[in-house]
Amino acid sequence: MPQSRLRLCRSILFLPASNPRAIEKARELDADMIILDCEDAVKDADKEEARRAAVAAVAEGFGDRLTAIRINAAGGEYYGSDVVALRNSKADFVILPKAENPDQIRDTANLTTKPALAMIETAAGVLHASAIAPATAGLIAGTNDLSADLGLPVGGSRFGLHHSLQMIVLAARAHRVAAFDGVYNGLADDAGLARQCEEGRSFGFDGKSLIHPSQIETANRLFSPDEAEIEAARRLIEAATGGAERHEGRMIESMHVDQARSVLAKARR
Repeated sequence: MPQSRLRLCRSILFLPASNPRAIEKARELDADMIILDCEDAVKDADKEEARRAAVAAVAEGFGDRLTAIRINAAGGEYYGSDVVALRNSKADFVILPKAENPDQIRDTANLTTKPALAMIETAAGVLHASAIAPATAGLIAGTNDLSADLGLPVGGSRFGLHHSLQMIVLAARAHRVAAFDGVYNGLADDAGLARQCEEGRSFGFDGKSLIHPSQIETANRLFSPDEAEIEAARRLIEAATGGAERHEGRMIESMHVDQARSVLAKARR
């Protein structure tokens, strides 16, 4: 089932649905999920063609990768045509931008017959994230729009976003759904991307939203457990006998065994 694989995704790559060359290239990329974008990445004049191209692209498939289509915002000019087109598509998920209440998500999921992911891109979305999360398959932090809505300096650090990012993770975890960090805009700054991936993982995000194929390797590597984590997880599972007990100088219990199994599941992915 696609939803059971979602929390194993380390990299979710946004591609303009209006760019056939990018779509063809994506069939050979190592991103865990391919997202065909019909919203911000597409000019108004190209919306109809992008919608058709997105549906055709997911019908052809991307190998074993999960697929999603980001539609236009609820209540907007293109929303109705988008949800009708997705209803019979092969996409695994629909992504709703600028989600601010659970009814938007439920309506979108019902109209498209697809599990929905909500992009949290406004202050209102952050404040309502806990109500939105149970209606979704996961939450995606839309950090560019959120920064603008919060009035943060352009190109500044993410310090002003920290509280919002943690609220998104808290909402997702409270309702046992996936959570993905926002995009990194620097296309030629591998060090900056790596720092942001490490920060996002430390916040508890499952993976990273990406806007360019060059970012995939870094996200996959840094949202994957390293060899030391994998070996530590194996040792813990082998040593655990049930209940609270001492292991390698610390106390462990069943919760730690579950965490170790999650590490190995992500490593296998």
